[in-house]
Amino acid sequence: MTANASTAESVRVKGPLVWLDMDQKALDDAYDQTVYAPNQPQLAARRKVASESALKRFPPERRAYGSSDIEKLDIYKTNKPNAPVMVFTHGGAWRNGAAKDFAFQAEMYVNAGANLVILDFVQIQDAGGSLLPMIQQVRSAVAWVYKNAAGFGADPDRLFVSGHSSGAHLTGCVLVTDWQKDFGLPANFIKGGLMVSGMYDLKPVRLSKRSQYVNFNDEIEQALSSQRHLDRLNAPIIVAYGTQETPEFQRQGRDFAAAVKAVGKPVELIVGEGFNHFEMQETYGNPYGIAGRAARKLMGLSI
Repeated sequence: MTANASTAESVRVKGPLVWLDMDQKALDDAYDQTVYAPNQPQLAARRKVASESALKRFPPERRAYGSSDIEKLDIYKTNKPNAPVMVFTHGGAWRNGAAKDFAFQAEMYVNAGANLVILDFVQIQDAGGSLLPMIQQVRSAVAWVYKNAAGFGADPDRLFVSGHSSGAHLTGCVLVTDWQKDFGLPANFIKGGLMVSGMYDLKPVRLSKRSQYVNFNDEIEQALSSQRHLDRLNAPIIVAYGTQETPEFQRQGRDFAAAVKAVGKPVELIVGEGFNHFEMQETYGNPYGIAGRAARKLMGLSI
C-alpha cells in the first residue's frame, strides 16, 4: 500500500465488511490500480515510447481472426523457422488498451527465436457491459493462431498463452476452455500459460466498483472464474504478482496458484519484490525481467 493510501485508510472510519476484512471503500481501492501505483502515468508514457519504437523496428503482420473490425491480431515473426509462438492478451480493466500498445515486448521474443501474437478484442463498453463476447473473441483468436501457425512460420505444437491484469484473467479463462467441445480442437494444444497480476475468481470483483461497468451475474461469475474450472487445465502455468500491487491482486495470485497446486497440476508462483502492477507489466519486455524470464523459461527459450 502506498503512503497516501495507508494514511487515508488510517484516518477514515471503516464501514461494514463487504469482502474478507475490507469495507466497500477498501475493496473498491483493491480493484483500482491507480490507488496503489502513483507512477502509472510515467510508466504508461514509457510503454508508449517503447511500443512505438518496436512497431517501427519490428512491423507486425496484421491479420483478422473474426468478422468484426476489432477481431484482429498482430504477428511479430522471428527469423527462426518452425518456432514456438506466444499469444499475449493485454489488460486495461477490460475497457482500455490495444494490441499496438503492447508491442514493446516483441523484441524479446523475436530475438529469442519465438513468434509473438498480440490480440485485439472488444472492450467492455462496446459489448453492452458483458464479458462473454470478449472471452469468446479471445478464445477464437487463440484457436485461429493454432490453426494458422504453420502459415506464418510458427509451430502449432508449441503454442503458449500469456496475459497481464484483466488480460491475465482472460488468459486464465482460455486455459480452462473446453477446446474439444467448443472448438473441435485437442484439449491440450496449449503447452503453457503465464499470468501476471491477474484475477481468477470474480466474486470479489463483482462486489467492487467494477460492477458499475461490468454486468456481472451468477452465470458470468461462475463461467469466467478460472479457479473454479481447474479440471480443464491441461498445461503447466506460471503465476506472478508484485508486492506493491493491491492486496486483492496479490491474494488472487496466491490463491490461484495454491488451488492449482492442490489439484496436483504444475504451477510456479513468482513474487516480484518491490514491483507494482504496471512495473510488473513492464517486465514483459525484458528478457531478464520477472515476466520476460518466466516467459522464456515456459517456452524453453535462451538469449
